[in-house]
Amino acid sequence: MRIGVPKEIKDHEYRVGLSPAGVHALVARGHEVLIEAGAGAAVGFGDPQYQSAGGRIVSSAAEAFSADMVVKVKELQSAEYGLVRRGQILFAYLHLAPDPALLDALLAADVSGVAFETVSDSSGALPLLAPMSRIAGRLSIQFGAWALQMANGGSGVLLGGVPGVPPAKVVVIGPGESGSNAAQTAVGMGADVTVLGTNIGKLARLDQIHRGRVKTAYSEPLAIAEHVAGADLVVGAVLLPGKLAPKLI
Repeated sequence: MRIGVPKEIKDHEYRVGLSPAGVHALVARGHEVLIEAGAGAAVGFGDPQYQSAGGRIVSSAAEAFSADMVVKVKELQSAEYGLVRRGQILFAYLHLAPDPALLDALLAADVSGVAFETVSDSSGALPLLAPMSRIAGRLSIQFGAWALQMANGGSGVLLGGVPGVPPAKVVVIGPGESGSNAAQTAVGMGADVTVLGTNIGKLARLDQIHRGRVKTAYSEPLAIAEHVAGADLVVGAVLLPGKLAPKLI
């Protein structure tokens, strides 16, 4: 199979669909891999590394999209709609729920889309989405701390507090991969953390891991209203696979 890896063109997207190690694994199994020039440069993967792994560097996105299967990171951008075709496999984060125009474009092209965010394993977990969710959870606290600074329009509350001043109250809605990582980071910074969720097993696991440093509560409308009203930072981390996140606040 010919597999193409185009350079990402979405604003502020620096990742690449395959690392040199991934290319090497595919080539070793008899596949041909086409990588658009500079596709991995932003994350430290130069064209020579891909060539050493057995990949072939091509000069344009059109050449990368000419392959039987295209491996991207982000969903197709409007400038890429015309590059996919019938019978082709598109392997990427598709995020179709909030983007009807993209769905229409894929249907019109009759391309076979495989969405990273909906691929599940035998237990029903989402192994391709999980790493991104962990990163998002940790970044949520990092960005939240920045937004709380008064110079950035925030209340001036310090997440960990200081002697004589209590820490910030952080509320995380959803105890999954994103939410549990947000809670871990917030606790590590010294915040007063409460996690709300409907999965008692996941709440119990958080309680055991953090040994009481993270408070937990069953998520229902009145509890959300009460905890959010007293929070300095709220993180929404509820996932419905393949669907828009619910509006809980």
